Amino acid sequence: MSNQVNPVELEVVPPKLPLIQMFRIGLFQMGLGIMSLLIAGLLNRIMINELTIPATLAAVFIAMPLFVSPTRVWFGQTSDAKTIFGTHRSGYVWIGAVIFAIVAFLTTQVMWQLGRSVHEIGWNGVTYGWAIALAVMFAMYGMSISLSSTPFAAMLVDVSDEEDRSKLVGIVWSMLMVGIVIGAIVVSKLLQCSEAPPSNISIYADANNLAKLQGTVNFVFTVIPVAVVGLSLFATYGIEQKYSRYKLRVAESHILNGTTATEDKLSLGKALKVLTASKQTGLFFSFLLMMTIGIFMQDAIMEPFGGAVFGMSICKTTQLNAAFGTGTLIGLSSSGFLIVPRLGKQNSTKLGCYLVAGSCGLLLIAGFTQQIPVLQAALTLFGFASGITTSGALSLMLDLTAAETAGTFIGAWGLSQAIARGLATVSGGVVLDIGKKIFSDSSTFAYSFVFICEAAVMLLAVFFLSRVNVTEFRTDAKQAIATVFASEID
Repeated sequence: MSNQVNPVELEVVPPKLPLIQMFRIGLFQMGLGIMSLLIAGLLNRIMINELTIPATLAAVFIAMPLFVSPTRVWFGQTSDAKTIFGTHRSGYVWIGAVIFAIVAFLTTQVMWQLGRSVHEIGWNGVTYGWAIALAVMFAMYGMSISLSSTPFAAMLVDVSDEEDRSKLVGIVWSMLMVGIVIGAIVVSKLLQCSEAPPSNISIYADANNLAKLQGTVNFVFTVIPVAVVGLSLFATYGIEQKYSRYKLRVAESHILNGTTATEDKLSLGKALKVLTASKQTGLFFSFLLMMTIGIFMQDAIMEPFGGAVFGMSICKTTQLNAAFGTGTLIGLSSSGFLIVPRLGKQNSTKLGCYLVAGSCGLLLIAGFTQQIPVLQAALTLFGFASGITTSGALSLMLDLTAAETAGTFIGAWGLSQAIARGLATVSGGVVLDIGKKIFSDSSTFAYSFVFICEAAVMLLAVFFLSRVNVTEFRTDAKQAIATVFASEID
């Protein structure tokens, strides 16, 4: 009779994660929401309006963190294999947070140098050098965010059981939006408001306003990132050691390592092959691509819109994010409990798309009437519609995909969606610059051109979604994805 004991049985199962700890973990995501507001809600406004950098170039800078997102695959694999400070996740979260805080401040300093160069010597070799340096800084910021956020996302899986995971993810995702709303209020209080200068005159032409703006923005980019690092430490300290099931799961699934390796090593190229493997996966991918562009095309130009068309100060345009974030939170929560159960996933997603297109129309009206309350209402509706669309699309994706291929399909979409969002941000800047050339005498018409294109893209998304067949999708997707991986092996 054998007295050997299975080593897995000796492992003590960690306790369940309490609700209060879920909210505590969510503080990290709240910090990321605040940082995203600084980068995409403040710097884009300053670059386009105050520094008169072309909208296309500013949008490329803002999108750089999204374009380097494939590095998150490598960071995720590294955190699986190697520990830092004796942890698989927490150490990476802390180091990433410290790096993105430092890089965010340095990025702002490079931005000032680019603005000075544009004003004093125009677009020559030196200015292009500063532009390249700024693009590199934004890319480094994106990589440091991935270094921190990817192991954090893996930690969410490690510390939760399957039945509690959706609750944890819901809380953490909502905290991201709360961070955007809180960040908008706090940052606008820290900034010293001044009226927006004409968008064709660089702030470098006014030494007093320049000194005031640089001083307050540098202060914000010192205090806020340090606070976010503190939040990151508080949110995750001790969580992994007490609640993580990672080592236990690795021991239990040791023999299955070969099956998970395929998903872990999913490259962007392979992801695109998976998403276009059959007619139905191609249709759904086309819908998701159009939906992403339709929602995020205005990402880099909304605050400049408030400055150029409405004459709003920097702190007032920063507060526009609070309206959008509040609408998104309401949309996400109401769609799960009220809208999707009544209309179904596909119809709810279509409703969200139509509402996004409608909110673009309301933004047009706001621009021509120059009524700030109409602008705020339009952005709240836009956020609400985005929440419904996002919730419906994610639910539909989970519903469409067979269980055997769900991880692969969702992993493939996650990788390509970040790139699509980057392209959406850049396209907003490109369309704005085209609009400025067509309507050189009117900022209102130039920005309206972006909103018209955005509404058209959302209607195109509905067209693709209407052609998706759930039954056919489930049948085709499994076989198509298997074929992709078989060809890779060959």
